[in-house]
Amino acid sequence: MASANTSWSENFSCSICLDVFNSPVSTPCGHNFCRACITTFWDDQVQYKCPVCNELFHTRPDLRVNTLLSEMAAQIKPSVRVKEQPCVEPAEVPCDVCTETQLKAVKSCLVCLISYCHIHLEPHQRVAGLKKHLLVEPMDRLEDRMCKKHDRLLELFCQTDQVCVCQFCTDGDHRSHPVVPLKEEYEVKTAQLGKIESEVQQMIQERKRKIKEINDTVDRSQADADRQIADGEKVLTALISLIEKWQDDFNQTVKEKLKSTEKQAEGLIKELEQEIEDLTNRSSEVKQLTHTEDHLHFLQTFRSLKNPPHTRDWTTVKVRPPSYIGSLRRSLDQLEETLNMERKKLCDDAELKTVQQYEVDVTLDPDTAHHNLILSKDGKQVHDGGGRKNIPDNRKRFKSKIFVLARQSFSSGRFYFEVQVKNKTAWRLGVARESVNRRADLIVSPEKGFWTVRLTKDQLVFIDIPDLSIPLRAELQKVGVFVDYEAGVVSFYDVEARVHIYSATGCTFREPLYPFLSPGNYNYEGSNSTPLIISPVDQTE
Repeated sequence: MASANTSWSENFSCSICLDVFNSPVSTPCGHNFCRACITTFWDDQVQYKCPVCNELFHTRPDLRVNTLLSEMAAQIKPSVRVKEQPCVEPAEVPCDVCTETQLKAVKSCLVCLISYCHIHLEPHQRVAGLKKHLLVEPMDRLEDRMCKKHDRLLELFCQTDQVCVCQFCTDGDHRSHPVVPLKEEYEVKTAQLGKIESEVQQMIQERKRKIKEINDTVDRSQADADRQIADGEKVLTALISLIEKWQDDFNQTVKEKLKSTEKQAEGLIKELEQEIEDLTNRSSEVKQLTHTEDHLHFLQTFRSLKNPPHTRDWTTVKVRPPSYIGSLRRSLDQLEETLNMERKKLCDDAELKTVQQYEVDVTLDPDTAHHNLILSKDGKQVHDGGGRKNIPDNRKRFKSKIFVLARQSFSSGRFYFEVQVKNKTAWRLGVARESVNRRADLIVSPEKGFWTVRLTKDQLVFIDIPDLSIPLRAELQKVGVFVDYEAGVVSFYDVEARVHIYSATGCTFREPLYPFLSPGNYNYEGSNSTPLIISPVDQTE
């Protein structure tokens, strides 16, 4: 890959590789070559001839090492100054023959399928057989540019099969197919690259958005998990405190029973000890009297001693031990009732705080409102006006029921909103799917696309077939509605009491859901003109 800078060094250069001899050998005609160069050259030839003088040999010559030339070449090789050659740049085609510093190719041979630098190209410019090879501008990966079937350059493009073909292919498998030069198809495809790039970028952005969506879901899940853990600790701590208080109260009750028994026994023992003391004193007096000889004193004293001192009849007196039978069970029953009430209260409160995180802004859609309904300008309130309004009809409007839907719809995820129902005697609210029948006197049930609760005649029910009655603890003032679309859950909450009212589970949602309200008739059970009000969530709870 190098050329000597002195004329005398050319005598020690191989005329094939143009480099200083490496294991030089001599041919019968007297010319010298590197053993590897002449061997490779003859391997590709049918006849054996000298690359320099073209002398033809009938048999492959037996090559012998040129000892003198080998020694001279070994001595001058280190002293030969190699001419600096430019290294190949990233965008350029490298020489396939260079073994050390790789030079830039100046031509590619479509016969050899090799790219050559200006040094290794020399045989193609000098040797008669190599001069016939087709040389083109440098090409990378030449083997990919050749037709595998005909071993010819791929110069055409088949528009039917959308593949590159050679000239011979047009006479065979692609005879009846329209073909064009590669350049022409290149210009067509280049014009399409802009659209492809735009589509690829759009796909990239969609996937980036999906990654963000997934990461946001993970973040929300982490936040929900942290909140659940905190709520769980709060609930368990409160329940543990209740159990500890119950234990203290139970122990105190047992101790008080024992203390009462001990106090009773102590009083009786004290009374018995007093009687014993009195009887002991009487016994001493009797003994003293038995030893007196004073008849007068004996008779006078005997009168007071003959009657025993006043004492209780102890035959029926007993200290009854306190009974603890059933005490633990009754106490545990009370504890269980208290724990259940407190657990539900704490869990409902924690659950409500969690679902309130999914609050959405809801406004009512006047195009869906029944003719009798009156909506506020901000779309947050609705009540029955007591008569039909003169407004245009449309396919979205409820015709037979005094219903109204929100503008907003939800097809995935979770959402929550609150409605004030204070001072009303009848109402209905929840969610409805987009395709519900709005024209006929429809049945309101999950089967028909409605998931709602209704207050009527002081009864709260979840509307279904049949209706499900829900215990009403106190007058409702504000109701929260929560939906988990994927989980198929619709839940209702008493916001002021912070308790769970009811959850419809196992629901199947296949289309958008809309918040749904019905304020009830104007004069139901007396005046029912108070509006339903969509209220913002109070974050201070």
